[in-house]
Amino acid sequence: MDLITTPLDVWDYAFFAVLFTGVSCGLTLLVIILGLPGKIAVARNHPDAEAVHLMGWVGFMAVIPWIQALIWAFKPTDKIDIRRYPEAEAKATEEMIAKMRDDMKGGLRRRKPVAEPAKAPDAKPAKSEAAPGDQA
Repeated sequence: MDLITTPLDVWDYAFFAVLFTGVSCGLTLLVIILGLPGKIAVARNHPDAEAVHLMGWVGFMAVIPWIQALIWAFKPTDKIDIRRYPEAEAKATEEMIAKMRDDMKGGLRRRKPVAEPAKAPDAKPAKSEAAPGDQA
């Protein structure tokens, strides 16, 4: 049996085509299933949509985290961040959801670097900057 020198016939090429198609369909189905919790969370305007999305992708290594992400995507939340008022929290959630929708539609794009926050001006003027009439 000389397998290396055996010429390939039509059935061998048909097998390779079926194998390639099966693997491609399997990978496509896997990508759709792994992204499902994140897409559900974005569609439901979930405040933790980004975490649900990430947990859905990372959860494929063990099935339990993916199931938890799917349940979390459907769970209604009454979360209020105490660092912001409810209106600001709702606005921040809407901005995050809009950003995630853009990322899901157009793929990941290169992000602009985040600029450092500007320093607030000092409240007290320095002694050299005192008004001309103020002599101590």
